[in-house]
Amino acid sequence: MQLHLAGPEDAVAAGELTREVYVGGGFIPAEDDYVRQLLDGPARANEAELWVATDAGAVLGCVTFCPEGSAWRELAGPGDGEFRMLAVSPHARGRGVGEALVRQCLERARELGFGSVVLCSMDQMADAHRLYTRLGFERAPEQDWSPARDVCLRAFRMKL
Repeated sequence: MQLHLAGPEDAVAAGELTREVYVGGGFIPAEDDYVRQLLDGPARANEAELWVATDAGAVLGCVTFCPEGSAWRELAGPGDGEFRMLAVSPHARGRGVGEALVRQCLERARELGFGSVVLCSMDQMADAHRLYTRLGFERAPEQDWSPARDVCLRAFRMKL
């Protein structure tokens, strides 16, 4: 498995994978407006850092790291790194792909001098919550928020 910034082909594949995971996993309905953002890997690659995990040219997983100035930031304040839209192919689960992508985001945050990393995750994403907790993230309920009715996003924070 290799981790790298998405090129044009990887960005398209990452968008499709993110949609597959979020819609196919039952986290959001296929007709939700958010699906357009999930699918738009090329915009995430241009306006943030879209990291992909690949093996033999296939995208196994992806995550969007949002440095300061990125329009993709939602929770981060000054001095915070943030990542979003972590997605791992159902066929690649259990291989450490998600953990490797989160660790890449933590490393990028350190490289950029951030003092902490924040993220938000849907209530239903229990597997992701376990991963974040295992890696040292703590719940930050004061930053929980709701972008739409019936959607609760749980915030997590890790001091670096």
